[in-house]
Amino acid sequence: MPAILRLSLLLTASLCAMQAAASPRVVVSIPPVHSLVAGVMEGVAAPELLIKGSVSVHGYTLRPSQLRTLGHARLLIRVGSQLEGFLDRPLAVLEGQLRVVDLLQLPGMVLLPARSSGMWRSDQQHHDTHQHSDSHLWLDPRNAEAVVSAAVAELSTLDPTHADRYRANGVRLLERLRQLDRQLAATLEPIREIPYLVFHDAYHYLEQRYDLAAVGAVVATPEHSPGARRLRLVRKQIRQGGIRCLFREPQYAPPWLRMLTEDSDIRITILDPLGNTLTPGPELYFSLMRNLAASLVKCLKPS
Repeated sequence: MPAILRLSLLLTASLCAMQAAASPRVVVSIPPVHSLVAGVMEGVAAPELLIKGSVSVHGYTLRPSQLRTLGHARLLIRVGSQLEGFLDRPLAVLEGQLRVVDLLQLPGMVLLPARSSGMWRSDQQHHDTHQHSDSHLWLDPRNAEAVVSAAVAELSTLDPTHADRYRANGVRLLERLRQLDRQLAATLEPIREIPYLVFHDAYHYLEQRYDLAAVGAVVATPEHSPGARRLRLVRKQIRQGGIRCLFREPQYAPPWLRMLTEDSDIRITILDPLGNTLTPGPELYFSLMRNLAASLVKCLKPS
């Protein structure tokens, strides 16, 4: 057999072996969920993060490059239509070609209802008519454990060659998440009873898990500015409620926000529920949760 032919056959065989051993292409919608999946896949491959940078998922529009990324993927993990509704139409086109995991549908996920009364109520009637679960489920470490377990199961089925690695990574991550949960509880204990406001209702899971004293949100949905009636209600709450802090998000700094706190001692600072300013990867989730706790304590803890 000619040497050139032998080399060609060897290269072909090597390429086929590499393709057989390659992990499936995985896409994850948002940074905190991507971080957990990246931890499960560590040492095998890196999942692709769909939404990068300091952007909001509310009202998001996919770029052509992101559509191509979805078209080449075998698995997509997202929170669900309530949060990433912009994915629904592309996914309808890709039905049958792409496995989709909606975290809101996972068994064992602790889900909380969207709040719609008192200071959580919208002043826009068309928002009040929609009763559903709160989508920010990753802010409870118990739900992060459910994400990890689901990722291990999905990846092990899709890529049995690396199933042992996925399972080992999953065990390690679950222990880290339980340790994180204990650390957050201890960190947040001193400020549990101190009232505060948030820009929009993105932290229900964190507040419920650690028994925090959030009293309301300025807006029901961040893409809609509040009306005059809503602003008057918030200003009244600030004056009467002994509120120490108002937490906004990195993507939102409307000029009217400071008007709410005029003639008061309330402080405005930032909470980032998505970790958009952090480096994507396996450590992002842990940094995100610790940063949230540190920001809350720094603003709320009595001096």
